[in-house]
Amino acid sequence: MKNCICFIGSQLSKQRFLLAMAGAAHGSRQCALTHRYYQQWNWRRTPRGPAGLYTQQLTRRHCQHFSKELLQQESVQRYLEKMIEEYRQVTQRLNNTALTESERRTMSRRQIELSPMATVFQQSQRAVKDLKDVQAIIESAEAGEDTQMLELAKEEQKGIRKLIEALQIKLLQSLVPSDKHDASDVIVEVAAGRTTGGDICQQFTREIFEMYQNFASYKQWAFEVLNYTPAEYGGLHHAAARIAGESVYRHFKYEGGMHRVQRIPEVGLSSRMQRIHTGTMMVIVLPQPDEVDVIIEPKDLRIDTFRSKGAGGQSVNTTDSAVRLVHIPTGITVECQQERSQLQNRETAMRMLRARIYQQLIEKETEQRQSARKLQVGTRSQSERIRTYNFTQDRVTDHRISYVTRDIKEFLSGGELLEELISELLKSAETEALLELVENSRN
Repeated sequence: MKNCICFIGSQLSKQRFLLAMAGAAHGSRQCALTHRYYQQWNWRRTPRGPAGLYTQQLTRRHCQHFSKELLQQESVQRYLEKMIEEYRQVTQRLNNTALTESERRTMSRRQIELSPMATVFQQSQRAVKDLKDVQAIIESAEAGEDTQMLELAKEEQKGIRKLIEALQIKLLQSLVPSDKHDASDVIVEVAAGRTTGGDICQQFTREIFEMYQNFASYKQWAFEVLNYTPAEYGGLHHAAARIAGESVYRHFKYEGGMHRVQRIPEVGLSSRMQRIHTGTMMVIVLPQPDEVDVIIEPKDLRIDTFRSKGAGGQSVNTTDSAVRLVHIPTGITVECQQERSQLQNRETAMRMLRARIYQQLIEKETEQRQSARKLQVGTRSQSERIRTYNFTQDRVTDHRISYVTRDIKEFLSGGELLEELISELLKSAETEALLELVENSRN
């Protein structure tokens, strides 16, 4: 690990760096971190333009090599063999008519859990066999000087190699148990920082909220605003939205935390100073539970009503339509004043309260099972600083995996660049989770 950091900080040539990195990572658990540090070095030393495109392609090739290296590790291979053998035993036992109903249910559940991994493993084996067959055809065509057959066989070989690379990545992902909340919808809350940055925080909070709204549209998910409290100069104090669609929580679960901005403000009081200001805002991501997951007793609730704040039409400010709910056992408080109807605001506030209580239960479970070695993407603490948006340098940096991307405006549009970062976070988390599973299986 120290070697990797040393290489990045020095003036080594690209060739020497790659050789040194491979030497440091080969056959060790530190292999999981090589993509992270290679990518950091890559972005800092590569200019934008054609050279940058070349290096991104090189990074993708390194990712494929990284997957192959990880699968070739002896400990990972042993773990994979152990899982395949368990799948075979479970399948064999299910054919035993002497099983009780309870045992059969348990075995069936386990078979369903292991089935995706076993399927990808079988596909990988078939692809490797096909590659050997094509290699034999190539050797035969070269010996017989059959140019047409040789060309067709090499094209087929290229396709099979790409398939094997894709299956290797898929196999690694299948070895990591999925988060039971991955398929859930989410409630995303954003709040401007209170101690630093002033109006710059509020403007940045609005931009982040709009980024997630655009990302939901990009992914064709439903986006429902639950609460929206605007600020001066077009900023935003606080907002909450429900996002519904396929695997929403899986994509958003690493967005929770503190986001930092560095920029020269364009509007507001801070813009008069014409110097770089630093501000923060907080993102909270809550999986949306079913009603059966969180039961709230009426006696545990305190319900307050009050008049909505800010502009919003004639009846918004003249009736007690806003609702505040306090969950007495936990002290969790939520407010909603988005709708003109008190009943609608109360229903929305209940959904937000249920999600917050559910998140608290999840955090308790996580603390109990979390090992001393944290995921590379961090502890997922809502107070952790996860990302910096530097407008003066046109750079977005995710501190958990040292990921850097350019073109802030494009990133804030909530499209491809944001999805690429989320994909890298998921890959990093899955790799660390796999290494932890392998390590725990040896104990």
